Amino acid sequence: MQISSRFTIALHILTCIDTFKDDYKITSDFLAESVNVNPVVIRRLLQQLKAAGLVNVKRGSGGAEIARPLEEITMLDVYRAVDSVDGEGLFHFHENPNPNCPVGRNIHNVLDGRLNKIQDAMEEEMKKTTIADIVKDTQKCISKQ
Repeated sequence: MQISSRFTIALHILTCIDTFKDDYKITSDFLAESVNVNPVVIRRLLQQLKAAGLVNVKRGSGGAEIARPLEEITMLDVYRAVDSVDGEGLFHFHENPNPNCPVGRNIHNVLDGRLNKIQDAMEEEMKKTTIADIVKDTQKCISKQ
């Protein structure tokens, strides 16, 4: 199972908001043009980011702004804000392994703990990267062009 593209789009949105905040009104249409998706997708994500306290959105064509210092927003915050995976976690286990098969009967016992450790490790890594880090690295790339 892949993590939903909502996660990377949300990171893109936050990076755009900070990058262009002084030069443009940051609307869903503006963001949609950068991400190359329908503005409805952007509006839904902005609402999720707003509900998580990561952005402020002004009604109408007021635009969006980041609600907290970039150094205080981690990739994990964004991941959780936009429901990148369903409530069951990163790995969706097939629901009905055959209990009459020795593998089917034991596969949950063998994999569940390992898969939880993998998800925990990924989330720990996400805590280490802030939106400030992403913006800084994006600016480096822009300046090289």
